[in-house]
Amino acid sequence: MSDSVSGCTEQPRTAVTEAEVEALVRGICFKTGPPRTLGVEVEWLVHELRSPRLPVTPERLEAAYAALRTVPLRSALTVEPGGQLELSSPPAASLMECIGTVSADLDAARAVLREHGLALVGIGNDPWHSPRRFLRQPRYDAMEAYLDRAGPAGRAMMCTSASVQVCLDAGYDEPGTLGHGRRWWLAHQLGAVLVAAFANSPLAGSEPTGWLSTRQLLWMEIGPGRAGAPPLNGDPRAVWARHVLDAPVMCVRREGGPWDVPDGLSFREWTRSGAPGSRAPGSGVPRPPTQEDLDYHLTTLFPPVRPRGHLELRMIDAQPGEDGWIVPLAVTTALFDDPEAAETAYRAVKPLAERALSLPAPHNPLWTDAARSGLADPELREVADTCFAAALQALPRLGATAEVMDAVAAYQDRYVARGRCPADDLLDELYGTDRTLHGKDIRT
Repeated sequence: MSDSVSGCTEQPRTAVTEAEVEALVRGICFKTGPPRTLGVEVEWLVHELRSPRLPVTPERLEAAYAALRTVPLRSALTVEPGGQLELSSPPAASLMECIGTVSADLDAARAVLREHGLALVGIGNDPWHSPRRFLRQPRYDAMEAYLDRAGPAGRAMMCTSASVQVCLDAGYDEPGTLGHGRRWWLAHQLGAVLVAAFANSPLAGSEPTGWLSTRQLLWMEIGPGRAGAPPLNGDPRAVWARHVLDAPVMCVRREGGPWDVPDGLSFREWTRSGAPGSRAPGSGVPRPPTQEDLDYHLTTLFPPVRPRGHLELRMIDAQPGEDGWIVPLAVTTALFDDPEAAETAYRAVKPLAERALSLPAPHNPLWTDAARSGLADPELREVADTCFAAALQALPRLGATAEVMDAVAAYQDRYVARGRCPADDLLDELYGTDRTLHGKDIRT
C-alpha cells in the first residue's frame, strides 16, 4: 500500500489514450528474461516490547521511525497507513544474498526499536488492536474514503495487516517451465497453497474470526476490482492490460487539497471521457489522465499476484519469529526458479485448479478454503507436502545454507506434515490444544 510511483513512464504530463494505456501496460508489467534476481518485502506490526496488547501512541511511533531513518539500510524502509513497518529488499542475485541483506537490516531496525520500547511482531492481522490511521496523507485519505464504500475490511487491511511478499522475475518470453505464462498461472494456483501453509491471522479484536488467514479474508471482502486477479484464460499481458483498464479509479490527484475519489469510474472510461462524474463536490472540472496517472493507478491495484515488471506474490501472511519470513521466501523461490521443483509444483497444483471453478483468485472456492481451513484441508495439505519436499531438494541447487534448509525442514515437520499452520498455534494458545470453545471447532 505504501507503493511509490513506479518508473513506467517518460513523459508524465502527456495525456494518454486507451490504446496507449494498453500498449504501456503490455510492454512494461511483464519484463521477461531468464530468472536471475529476486526480492522480498517484509511487513511487520509494531507493538509494545513488554506489553504487546497496549496501544502504541502515534508520538512514540513517529519518534522511533525518525530514529530509524537515520540508520543506513540497504532495503527501502516504508511505513504503512496503520504504522506497520515494511522493508523492501533491493533485487538480489541469489536467495542467500537476499536473506543476508534483509536479515542485517532487520537486526538494525530491531535495535533502534528496542531503544524506544517497541518490537516487530510477525502476525498477518493484528489480533488485539482496532484499525487506526497513523499516516495522514492524501493517498491514504483517498484510499480510506474509497474502501469505506465496501465496508470495514479496507480500513483493517490498511491499518492492521502485515505480510511477506516474494518478488520473482517474470520468466522467459517462451513456453516451458520457466516461461512467463507458466509462472503466471502457477503463481495463482500455488498461491492458494501458500495461503494455507503460511496462514497466521486467525484473530481480530482478541476473538477468532473463523478464518485461519483473516488477512486473506479482508482482501476478498475488498472486492475483485481492487484486490482481485484477472481471468487466467489468455495471454498474461493482454488480460492484465484489460484488467488495469477496467479497474475502478481509486483517486484523481490534485495539487493542494483532498484528492477526488470517483465512484464507479474505470480507467478505461477516464481515458474515453475525460473523467466526467469523477470530481468530488466543489473540486472543479477534472483533467484528462496522464501517463503519471496510469503509473499511480497501477500502485492502487492489489491482486494476489501483481506484475510490476516482475511478479509480486502478495498472499503470504507475516510469519512468527525473527526469521520466520525466510521459510516462505526460500520455499517460493525454489518452486519458481529451480526448473525441477517448478515442474513438480506445476503437476502438484494442476488438480487444484478444478476447485477454482475458473474464477479469478482470490474470489473462488479454492482460495476461500485455503484461507478458512489452511492445511486442515486434506488436498491442500497433500499438495503442500509435495511442494515442500520439492523445495527442500531444490534449495541446495540454489545455494541455500544448511541453516535455511533446516528451517524449511523444521517448518514442514511442525506444520505441513501435521496439517497445521502458525494460525493453529495462536488458537491453541488462546483456547487450549483441544481447539474447541463450548464444544465447537473454532476453525469452522
